[in-house]
Amino acid sequence: MATDDLFGAADEAEESTRGPRAPRPGAPLAARMRPRSLDEFRGQTHLLGEGKALRTMLERGSPSSMILWGPPGSGKTTLARLIAAESNTTFVPFSAVTEGIGRVREIIGEAAMRLEATGRRTILFCDEIHRFNKAQQDAFLPHVEAGTVTLIGATTENPSFEIVRPLLSRAPVFVLEALGGDDVAAILHAALDDRDRGLGTMELEVDDGVAEGLAEESDGDARRALGALEAAARLAGPGGRITREVAAEALQHRFAVYDKGGEEHFNVISALHKAVRGSDADGALYWLARMIEGGEDPLYIARRLVRMASEDIGLADPEALEVTLAARDAFHFLGPPEGELALAEATVYLALAPKSNRVYTAWKEARTAARESPGEGVPLHIRNAPTRLMKDLGYGSGYQYDPDTTSGVSGQSYLPDRLAGRRFYTPGRFGYEKTLAERIAWFDARRQEARDASS
Repeated sequence: MATDDLFGAADEAEESTRGPRAPRPGAPLAARMRPRSLDEFRGQTHLLGEGKALRTMLERGSPSSMILWGPPGSGKTTLARLIAAESNTTFVPFSAVTEGIGRVREIIGEAAMRLEATGRRTILFCDEIHRFNKAQQDAFLPHVEAGTVTLIGATTENPSFEIVRPLLSRAPVFVLEALGGDDVAAILHAALDDRDRGLGTMELEVDDGVAEGLAEESDGDARRALGALEAAARLAGPGGRITREVAAEALQHRFAVYDKGGEEHFNVISALHKAVRGSDADGALYWLARMIEGGEDPLYIARRLVRMASEDIGLADPEALEVTLAARDAFHFLGPPEGELALAEATVYLALAPKSNRVYTAWKEARTAARESPGEGVPLHIRNAPTRLMKDLGYGSGYQYDPDTTSGVSGQSYLPDRLAGRRFYTPGRFGYEKTLAERIAWFDARRQEARDASS
């Protein structure tokens, strides 16, 4: 069989060296408007600008394996296709969601034959690479090292957590950013004007600001914006008019960008926690709303609020813990949406409460001391002595009942001898802790007086 016959059928399902093939008739607008060259590609100037790493790699015509990490609609798949076209390489797409390791072996086998027979290299594009488990990802390693394939993985999840370290060491991570509003609006205007691939033949009338509004609503996701524009065009019909109302109907509900099982979950809860810690009630309310709108379990949020009350407010405002526990109970009793107001109330309370992590710090230091001195015995004077033998051994000997002393405070120590005088908790200067600091100072003075009197 001739070499061309050997690879012809396989390459029909792949992308040739001449660039991305035209989308099939009836393909979604986002697929039809996929950039055909780097000149048409929007955004990611930090990667593709003059002198930038990825641009330099493409100009040399020898792309290495890489991981493209970015939000949906930021151009990961498009960029991978363009890299293949620019580097005269066969592009083979693969989805870790719908295909398995068996298909990976087939692709690698075909790539090895192609390389030997024609010298043409293969880019294996693995979409949603984070869906592969660690063992499956390891299957790429020997073939990437041998140069059988150039692997381009695409992921919306943080590669630090989702990609095995050996693969990260062989495939640098390029971070794609959500497209700016201007870039998305430009993409929409191009789709409206394009008569070959876009909506130009529909002769639509579009009100001012519609494209910009859709761009803003898309949260930097060009694919989503183009889908909404295509839906609006269908609603308007050929020769029709796309108004703001039509665009809003096409867009339907704007879901908050939030993945309660992925990195965005941790990003947003971190933002909520830091807004509370920074005493920004408005910021805290916004991130709380983002979590609720994104489908987060409200009781998870309640648990985090209780943690903030202990960790960040502490004894600067002891009522903060009561407020958050009451909010948890109120939500459990009322359910959504009424119970969400209790969470909002607790969030605002925490944000505006005086802050102190002194108990949090003291607890960590006390735990450290306990681990470092696990064998320290309890001083005899504060041991219990329920038996005659224990009394004879000195258990409880010399113990003073503080309330019976003249000042109500004895001079005795309650720490092991080796830790005597060690201070774990030092109150802050704000809120209720100012009062606690005064109390500690008073107790310290009385203890010292009692020690001086007994010496």
